[in-house]
Amino acid sequence: MFLTYASPHGHTFLDRALYLPASWTDDRDRCRAAGIPDDVAFATKPALAQTMLGRALDAGVPAAWVTADSIYGDVKYLRVWLEARPLGYMLAVSGKDTVWGPDWRQRRIGTYLADPPTDGWQRLSAGAGAKGPRDYDWVRLPLVEPLVAGWHRWVLLRRSVAYPADVTACVCFAPADATLADLVRVAGSRWTVEICFEAAKQEVGLAEYEVRSWTGWHRHGTLACLAHAFLTVVRAHGGEPLAAGLKGGPLAGNLAHFKASRRAISSLRPCPRSAACSPASGSPPRRTTRSGAGPAGDAGTKHAPGSITIAAAWLAIYNCRTSA
Repeated sequence: MFLTYASPHGHTFLDRALYLPASWTDDRDRCRAAGIPDDVAFATKPALAQTMLGRALDAGVPAAWVTADSIYGDVKYLRVWLEARPLGYMLAVSGKDTVWGPDWRQRRIGTYLADPPTDGWQRLSAGAGAKGPRDYDWVRLPLVEPLVAGWHRWVLLRRSVAYPADVTACVCFAPADATLADLVRVAGSRWTVEICFEAAKQEVGLAEYEVRSWTGWHRHGTLACLAHAFLTVVRAHGGEPLAAGLKGGPLAGNLAHFKASRRAISSLRPCPRSAACSPASGSPPRRTTRSGAGPAGDAGTKHAPGSITIAAAWLAIYNCRTSA
């Protein structure tokens, strides 16, 4: 599982978590053989996502919205937690999920999908895709008002232009002045996680590991995510750290890219403005959708004592570069 951050300046990883199914956490001998601490218990993916979001927000990462797929959208306690902060969300939901309408009647999302409204649709782009603008028809329908003043809840329906029977739904919590175009823009940002995955696989070797331990997976995932964050920040300032003229000639393979990125990070001088930039600050920095294969891939995440989050490191690197 990974938590990513999207902004007009770029997108990158903030945190990562290794999901352990109950078949692992119930077998303590198996866990010890893989180096999993005894106090790591079973946690659902939505619970791990909430933990990662809490770490990022507590580290000072500025965020206005949270987006995720239906694995997380169908879980109501995550919505309640986000509304209590309050933090806007755009969460995909499945047809089996239920919501409360403005008349305080409970409805299944499947009801909205089976009988969508005939009027009120607007054709808007969810952003640029590999084959051009991702145009869909959109409509939002009000839900019961939240307890937070100045905020509204909606069901956002998306209909395919080519196949009008293909309708999907999201539940949203947003400021009262948010327009439909605002909601569509946020809904489209969810695909940036796939862009992060592809870039991290090609540039920093995210998928190039053969680990069979808790520590090994976290070390590799942490370094790969931090390297990707570093490259993203450099590019946001107009640089291209992997350009041939800067990296000393062509690199052979993704692993070479990753090693070069890691050398670039380690060459950063200690920054007096933030301890997170200094090699002497302790352990290396250590979040929304997939896990790998094998014992480590089947395997919530727990930071080692003294470690800091990738979110804090990302902000520290960004702050140092912008204030230099």
